[in-house]
Amino acid sequence: MNSLGVLMEALASQSINTIKTNLIWLLRTTWIVGTLPILIASLPSPCLNSFHSLLLSFAKRGKIMPSSSHRFTVPQSFFLHFYLLALIWTTTLLMGTCSVDDRFNVWKAVFLLLLMEIHVLRRLYETFQVFNYSPSARMHIVGYLTGIYFYTAAPLSLCTFCVLEAFNFAADQVAEFKVEGQEMVPITDFDLWGYMKPLTRLGWCQWTGAVIFAWGWFHQLRCHAILGSLRERGDRTGEYVIPHGDWFEVVSSPHYLSEMILYAGLLVASGGTDFTIWLLLGFVVANLVFAAAETHRWYLRKFENYPRNRRAILPFVY
Repeated sequence: MNSLGVLMEALASQSINTIKTNLIWLLRTTWIVGTLPILIASLPSPCLNSFHSLLLSFAKRGKIMPSSSHRFTVPQSFFLHFYLLALIWTTTLLMGTCSVDDRFNVWKAVFLLLLMEIHVLRRLYETFQVFNYSPSARMHIVGYLTGIYFYTAAPLSLCTFCVLEAFNFAADQVAEFKVEGQEMVPITDFDLWGYMKPLTRLGWCQWTGAVIFAWGWFHQLRCHAILGSLRERGDRTGEYVIPHGDWFEVVSSPHYLSEMILYAGLLVASGGTDFTIWLLLGFVVANLVFAAAETHRWYLRKFENYPRNRRAILPFVY
């Protein structure tokens, strides 16, 4: 019986490892598949103009989407769905990962998911309190579905090496609760320090990444506040106005720049050894640079007095 038990345990472990490997390669493949078309469409070749226009039609939203292009679109206020999904999903992964055995890599994943949770909570708050989306503001259905996928796959990409163990632990806990009829643990028995103590063993990579993350996070907060105030002014005047303040003085899309910095912080905090997170960052950068270029062109067409020293997204470069 002992030999049979060992064999069954070995088969189960091999099955988990196979599923985990397949999940990692699925995530990596989708990040590559999502990034390559953007890179190809960005090449300065006349023969790619039609492909560039097609991809751009999927990426347009809000002010840069013409009113005549509202087929296959959804309200831009559906951004709310991204952040609700991300909040629930990231919290689920976070709770499951916290329950896996005490290893450095596990707590590194917990740290990354905590940072992601902080980011998602702010974006959810901004959706309700900062951005007053116009009823006419739309986004393409392809862009909407891409956002749904992104906020499902991004948290997964931060904890691929322990996500299956987390799911198994959560499933075991639910089964144990149902079978034994256990009551909820009293709040006084919850050992917060016991959960937080392993975070004190994180290294300089994690805390350096957190500082970079915080730098992007706070600048995005400020830039979104500026954009939100412009929406309020636009509602009164009926016209868009040129944004000023913070990084708007040097680039047209500083909220995209800060998003790139934020995800670069996650990469640094991961230690830079997980290729999946590199591909995640590559997708974020390619997608936002592509969108920022069109936003910059829109500003130049819209305002004759638009500051010529501003770049699209990279200060003094692009």
